[in-house]
Amino acid sequence: MTPLPSFGWFRPLKSGIFGLIASLTLALPSYAAEKISFVFDSLILSIPVSDLETYAKDGELSQQLTRYFSLAGATEEDKAAFRQALLTPAPVKPLRFSRILNTEEGERLLKYFGKVINVQGGSNGKFLIRGALVEAALDKEGLTLINFLKKLSTNVQIDLKQALNLGQQVEIVVNATYLFTEEVDRLAQIEAEKTEKVNFSQLSDPRQPGPFEVKKQTWNLTDEKRNRQFYVDVYQPQILQSEKVPVVVISHGLSSRPEDFSKWGQHLASYGYVVALPQHPGSDIKQTEDFLEGFSRQIFLRNEFIDRPLDLSYTIDELERRNQSSFAGRLNLKEVGVLGHSFGGYTVLSVAGATIDFDRLEEVCNLEIGDLNTALLLQCRALKLERKDYNFKDPRVKAVFVVNPVNSGLFGSKSLRKIDIPVFISAGSYDPATPFIFEQVVSYPRLKVTDKYLQLQEGQAHVDFSQLDAGLTDMLETTTDLTLPSPQLLDSYTNSMILSFFEVYINNNPEYTPYLSSAYANYLSEGQEFKTYLITEKSSESLTTSIEKFIRENSIKVPQNR
Repeated sequence: MTPLPSFGWFRPLKSGIFGLIASLTLALPSYAAEKISFVFDSLILSIPVSDLETYAKDGELSQQLTRYFSLAGATEEDKAAFRQALLTPAPVKPLRFSRILNTEEGERLLKYFGKVINVQGGSNGKFLIRGALVEAALDKEGLTLINFLKKLSTNVQIDLKQALNLGQQVEIVVNATYLFTEEVDRLAQIEAEKTEKVNFSQLSDPRQPGPFEVKKQTWNLTDEKRNRQFYVDVYQPQILQSEKVPVVVISHGLSSRPEDFSKWGQHLASYGYVVALPQHPGSDIKQTEDFLEGFSRQIFLRNEFIDRPLDLSYTIDELERRNQSSFAGRLNLKEVGVLGHSFGGYTVLSVAGATIDFDRLEEVCNLEIGDLNTALLLQCRALKLERKDYNFKDPRVKAVFVVNPVNSGLFGSKSLRKIDIPVFISAGSYDPATPFIFEQVVSYPRLKVTDKYLQLQEGQAHVDFSQLDAGLTDMLETTTDLTLPSPQLLDSYTNSMILSFFEVYINNNPEYTPYLSSAYANYLSEGQEFKTYLITEKSSESLTTSIEKFIRENSIKVPQNR
């Protein structure tokens, strides 16, 4: 099994107070008041900001700073790292940075760090932090830690007890990620040993493109009931080969677009499918660009929790309207497959029958351990929707495939039990946006359908890193211990499972059943550093037992309604 990377947001904090504070300051590019106080119960140690500024610029230690380093047990290496942290600028665009901090997502992050960085007296320092961050970012010296401290409008105190608690939570998340990656691997090998041996090298290869030439067209649609306009990219074989053509609808993720998932559409179309990829205009890349340029106050519109599932159903409606004229009536629209990535995962699970559980979501959004689940930044925004039963189930949808789905806060056991069609969940071990342990491993056992699958891809990190813009690429290059698998390898893991799943459950082709197995995942992984694992319903109970044991042994508080 490939070791997990040392992501900054996942990295275990060093033991001891100094390691915690250094990690905290590195994680939050920040700046200054007259003094900073470190509080642990009745113990208070104050350091003038001027002492920190002198140390940052000249390397000279004051009496107070020397005492702090001594109490913290800091080594010379620790001191050097702390000095570097004080001076290292964060490459941010001030106006965009300010806009992000003023969103609901930004406020949730600030509140999290404000538990540790307090206003003097102990109250949450989120507003103080935001003001100093923005001022420092706008200053000619830029966003450095020492500049942040200088921009603080009043003295602050660091709650060391909360910092220690943060460190313990991070350790739990790191340990859980290792443990459940190993557990899925273990369960997959047990299943593989019990599976009848198949010589996959003698079978057709679902990783490869199919036999049909593919063409694409784009439809511009208007849903007059919602006054909503969006486009749909449609991929299909040049010549329809079947009297009953299978159909799949794909939902893109947050800040993306249909074109980003053209590879999935082309792969399925090369095997005879008609694939529709609708745009979700309030949560696509255009919405993000509008936000960054100041034309919108939101990274995504809250009503997208409602509009996205309706976009899918409207797209299927449009396929029905065009079936005779454009497809000679051959489309099978009584058995449609849906495929979603990230926020698109929420979308397709909704049309499969899952409904938002607001009481549970509110509880999840208030859990301390939940602060480390980055996917909740999106999900908790649903709490301000009108509280009612949003039922988007579309009876034409007969199978659902989700990749890195956003779901665990929105959908608990009660919600996911409403899904009564086959479900395939694909996850990545490196995913920082929808972490595997928060968003997929806990959701899988909640599904009560017999036909369900959980795939884990080692090294998959939510997006195709070969398509990142220059800024994110630069950030990755400075991240230590981060080795990624090739996009081609991950495509082969995903494409083969997408095709096999829909062949079995949408195209009613049992010849693809052997591919939906741990044994085939092992075959795909032969000779690869980054492997993929697959478990089925056979392992669901064992996975549940492991989850319950981990929760119990680590005294993790969980929602009453899981």
